Amino acid sequence: MSKRTMGIHHITAMVNYPQRNIDFYAGVLGLRLIKKTINFERPEVYHLYFGNESGEPGTVITFFPWEKQLKGRIGTGQVGATSYVIPKNSIEFWENRLEKFGVRFIQSVRFGEKYLIFQDPDGLEIELVERIDGPINNWRFGGIQPEFAIKGFGGAILLSAEPDKSANVLEDVLGLECLGKEDGFHRFKSEAQLGNLIDMKLTPSVRGLKGAGTVHHIAWRAKDEEDLHKWRTLLLSKGYKPTEILDRNYFKALYFKEEGGILFEIATDPPGFTVDEPLNELGQKLMLPSWLESKRDELENTLPTVKVQVLDADN
Repeated sequence: MSKRTMGIHHITAMVNYPQRNIDFYAGVLGLRLIKKTINFERPEVYHLYFGNESGEPGTVITFFPWEKQLKGRIGTGQVGATSYVIPKNSIEFWENRLEKFGVRFIQSVRFGEKYLIFQDPDGLEIELVERIDGPINNWRFGGIQPEFAIKGFGGAILLSAEPDKSANVLEDVLGLECLGKEDGFHRFKSEAQLGNLIDMKLTPSVRGLKGAGTVHHIAWRAKDEEDLHKWRTLLLSKGYKPTEILDRNYFKALYFKEEGGILFEIATDPPGFTVDEPLNELGQKLMLPSWLESKRDELENTLPTVKVQVLDADN
C-alpha cells in the first residue's frame, strides 16, 4: 500500500436557509460554528463550517445554504448518511434531547453498534453512535455539556452506483482497511480516532439528484501540501483526473470523482481555522479571502443576517 489517508477531513452539504441550518447544528446538536465565510465560486452564498471546539479535521461539516436551490434526492453517487460519535453512556441524553426539540428518530443496529437515525430540517440523514474513540469535545452550548457533546464524525455511509469499484477506491487508493461485510454493507476503517469508519451500501439505490438536503462531497485528509501533491501524483498514476490543487484558505485541496459517481476531495490538515481569527472568536465575524475583502460592504448587505442562538427549548 503506497499511501493511506487518516480518514475524513470534512463533509460538505447543500441546504436552503442559513439561520435554520445554524439553529439545528449549533442550537440542537451543539456543534460550534467555527467559520462564517462565503462560497468562493458564488460569493452571494454563505459557506458555514461547524465542528468541535477548535474545528479539528474529522469533526467539520460545512454547508452552502441557498434558499433558491431546488430540493435534491439522496441516492447513488452521494454520501447517504453522516455519522457522529457521542461519548459512551450518552445515548439516552440524546434521545431525550431530540424528543425535546421535536426531532423524530429511529434506532438501528449496524456492525453491532446502536445508532440513532434522524434527519436535519433539509432532509440530510444524520446518525449518532456511542464510541470510546476520540477526545472529548469541550465546547459547551445550550443544554449540552462535554460529557454529552458530539466528538466529531464517526464516519459515513456511501451510496455508490458501482459499489465494488468504489470499495476498490477506498481500499486500493485511499488505503482504508476492509473490516468485512454485514447486512448489506461493506465496512472500511482508517487510522484516525474520528471520521474513521466508512460503510458502503452493497445494493445500489435510486440515482441521487444534487440539491438541498444532499451531500455535495466528502473530503479525505492529507498531512500537508507536500503530501497533497503526492496524492495527486498517485491519482494520476491510477487513471483518475484530479483537479489542480486549490487554495481554500483553511486548507489546500483537490477533487476527483470515483467510479461510483461520488465526488471525493483530498484536503490538507493545515493551516486550519485559526489562520485568520483567534480560537476564542471563531465563527463570529464574516471572514473573506483577500481577493474579496474590497467587496465586504456589498457582500454583508447582500447576505442574510444570521446568528448563533440558544433555542427556546434550552432556555
